[in-house]
Amino acid sequence: MKAQNDVRVTIRVDKDLKENAETLFSRLGMNMSTAFNVFLNKAVDEAAIPFPVSTKKPVFGAGYTEADITSAFKTAVLNEIAELHMKEAPVALYDKKKKQAYLEFADGTKEYVNE
Repeated sequence: MKAQNDVRVTIRVDKDLKENAETLFSRLGMNMSTAFNVFLNKAVDEAAIPFPVSTKKPVFGAGYTEADITSAFKTAVLNEIAELHMKEAPVALYDKKKKQAYLEFADGTKEYVNE
């Protein structure tokens, strides 16, 4: 079900970046919209960008493989989902079979977007 307060947001990104992000998010069980909402919710919760932003070269990439970084990202997402479940807050997820985003509530019920 689409919330009455939902709005459309349009952004411009590099085509390859978009495709790579969609591939990653699909492996994580979500679409671009769900991933963007996860980012926005985390930023609002922390009242900050939820990762370091600096003009210095990122330290994390040095000596780490792409698999290491992907694994760390997956772990961070799963930890965030677990934390939301503990707080009994709904979690935004993606159903691959239905190809739809949904909210999963603490009691296990699901509310699909656009239904």
